[in-house]
Amino acid sequence: MTADEHPLTVAFDADDTLWHNEDLFLDVHNEYEELLSPWADAATVDDRLHEVQMTNLPRFGYGVKSFTLSMIEAAVRISGGEVDADRITTIIGYGKRLLDRPVELIDGVEEVLDALGHHRLMVITKGDVHDQLAKVAASGLAERFWRVEVVADKEAAVYGELLERHGIDPTRFVMVGNSLRSDVLPVLELGGSAVHVPYPITWRHENEHDGHDVDVTTLEALRELPQLLMNWAPGGELGAGMAGPAGTGGRYGVHPA
Repeated sequence: MTADEHPLTVAFDADDTLWHNEDLFLDVHNEYEELLSPWADAATVDDRLHEVQMTNLPRFGYGVKSFTLSMIEAAVRISGGEVDADRITTIIGYGKRLLDRPVELIDGVEEVLDALGHHRLMVITKGDVHDQLAKVAASGLAERFWRVEVVADKEAAVYGELLERHGIDPTRFVMVGNSLRSDVLPVLELGGSAVHVPYPITWRHENEHDGHDVDVTTLEALRELPQLLMNWAPGGELGAGMAGPAGTGGRYGVHPA
């Protein structure tokens, strides 16, 4: 089967879609709040760190290294410059721990990818290129994917450039991920289809979006995806159950974003 003969191109987000990620960051975040408790309560630490992260995103991008630098900068600000070398060393250790963590797959991922093997499968993830590619390699899933793309951010223009570069028709493209902001709304804007598979924990930044009135196809678990995609009908149209211009409604949950 050639690339053009595949029914769909199905792209997956990586972190918290294929493998666990945010719960590890939450553990570090909780330890960080405790580390800075001599200077501020947990809510204040959370707010100040978020502010620093948002300021640094255009400069450092996403990923563990950016997060670690932001934790150090926020610690200096929160403590009024009093944070000591031992605490800075501890923060650096948080970053190393995140980088060295083993990859733990979401339940059912391998079975889902195998069931969808007749489609053209991709990974589209954002973050540090070295870190993300290392996780793909460590996951044992790399051989199942036609392409792995690591992008600086997930906006409609980025998806559009990527689809054009690979000759992918948006009406035959489905993005699957845990983030409405990054994985769903930009793809719907392009005329593609998207499936939201929520993760129990979502980074605060990913919940900041303007798409609350958009109908979004939502699955309780990734295991439901093969059954959903069986609704696709040859000819370039997606069957009932898919959010976006190509289809609405269906037996799967369609909820406002």
